[in-house]
Amino acid sequence: MTRHTYDKEITALLVVDPYNDFISEEAKYGIAFARLPRRMIAFLIAAGAACRSKGEASSLLCDASSIPSGRLRDLKYIAPIQKAAWKSKVFEYGTWGGEIRSEFEPKLREIVAADHWCSSGFANTDLDLQFKNHGIHQLIVIGLIAHTCIEATVRFAAELGYESRW
Repeated sequence: MTRHTYDKEITALLVVDPYNDFISEEAKYGIAFARLPRRMIAFLIAAGAACRSKGEASSLLCDASSIPSGRLRDLKYIAPIQKAAWKSKVFEYGTWGGEIRSEFEPKLREIVAADHWCSSGFANTDLDLQFKNHGIHQLIVIGLIAHTCIEATVRFAAELGYESRW
């Protein structure tokens, strides 16, 4: 296994969508993801805890908050994935499922992106601005489903000039 080193002044751990409805067995998506190894969720929790324990800039933990479903109802053009989430009330604002899982609740000095609308954590958010204000340009990106939000976020980050590892 290759060991990577990171400059703590310019690196952030980006945790994508750590919502209860996504990474908890009791959640709406919990049944769909029941086949996922529990160790995968344990790994995400351990990675976040390890970065936080360093107490340095590398411990910036980032996520995006859920969107009040009423805001989507007024949109003329909405991505199919968001329409499905809105109809099933997954990640619904103000509910347990739309809250960040307790292990990932933001701590002091951690970055939280403004509401994101679809797959990328950068599209229509202030995440890029916040990272640049903190001098961050290298990312370690973790989350649960690589072919949607992780991939979209890493691709967008690459277009913005970030160095990403996922």
